[in-house]
Amino acid sequence: MAVAIKLPVDTVGGLCNSIFTSTSNRASDSFIRRRNSSVKMCSSHSGAPFQSLEESPPTKSQKNAIPIMVNGCTGKMGRAVLEAAISAGLQPVPVAFSGLGNSGKIVQVGGKEITLHGPSDRESTLSSIFEEHPDLVVVDYTVPASINDNAELYCKVGVPFVMGTTGGDRKALYKTVSDSNNYAVISPQMGKQVVAFLAAMEIMAEKFPGAFSGYKLQVVESHQVSKLDISGTAKAVISCFQRLGISFDLDQVEQIRDPEKQVKMVGVPKEHLSGHAFHSYHLTSPDGTVSFEFQHNVCGRSVYAEGTVDAVIFLANKVKSKANQRIYDMIDVLQEGNMR
Repeated sequence: MAVAIKLPVDTVGGLCNSIFTSTSNRASDSFIRRRNSSVKMCSSHSGAPFQSLEESPPTKSQKNAIPIMVNGCTGKMGRAVLEAAISAGLQPVPVAFSGLGNSGKIVQVGGKEITLHGPSDRESTLSSIFEEHPDLVVVDYTVPASINDNAELYCKVGVPFVMGTTGGDRKALYKTVSDSNNYAVISPQMGKQVVAFLAAMEIMAEKFPGAFSGYKLQVVESHQVSKLDISGTAKAVISCFQRLGISFDLDQVEQIRDPEKQVKMVGVPKEHLSGHAFHSYHLTSPDGTVSFEFQHNVCGRSVYAEGTVDAVIFLANKVKSKANQRIYDMIDVLQEGNMR
């Protein structure tokens, strides 16, 4: 017996399909073929031609736009966020943080020039720009090793931030924000549709604890070679399966970073080898007669960039309204219902 539910959803720049398949089979081969069950989100973006914004005075909407500082804008994800932010009418400030080797360099995105600052003057730079732009929201797409130090700085200065970087010491991260009473959106996944899938997993884990006791779990995740850590999304999904009764350790995750394997084994399009996230979670019953598979496949970065912009707008509104809650995630952003 097989049951499939398919929910097509149009997203900006691509197609999003959701399929959840359950198979009961008494044959010895109980595995579902990976390509039969998937959540696919393929999106791409191209940089808009540079436009000079200095030729005319700022409009009223530009004056009221949310100022945004994107740290990690030398990377592809940070650059994608800047492009999406400019397209949405947000106003990038002319500075950002980067590593020591990029200090003093200038990044150009969408007609904006952004000067990069190294570690030595981070606090003075952030304090100065926050004083000039009191509605500033920082976006962090740096590297896992920098997460905690960056968060401590944001909280020390008191600037709200959206943490899109995965990894680091997450418990320490939450404690830093909580102790400072600062505002933040912290999420291992910024793609809105993938977050909706994660929310469904959370509900299942909460409502039906132990429902998959005894099942075996196989997790395969493929990302561009530059991604250093296990996906935060994979960690969140695995946590749900653990609460559903499955014994699984993170070191059992099969991480695929070899481009040849990504094309041949996983099915990643060659044009998206430099930016993709393909995940599969395969469950098999103790006797091998029942199997489940969940997949979410993302091509490109625009789905994350658009979600990050929504998170910035959401957080700016929370700060403006002086909301009592200070720490949010992307599920909170989804539940708000004001996404573009």
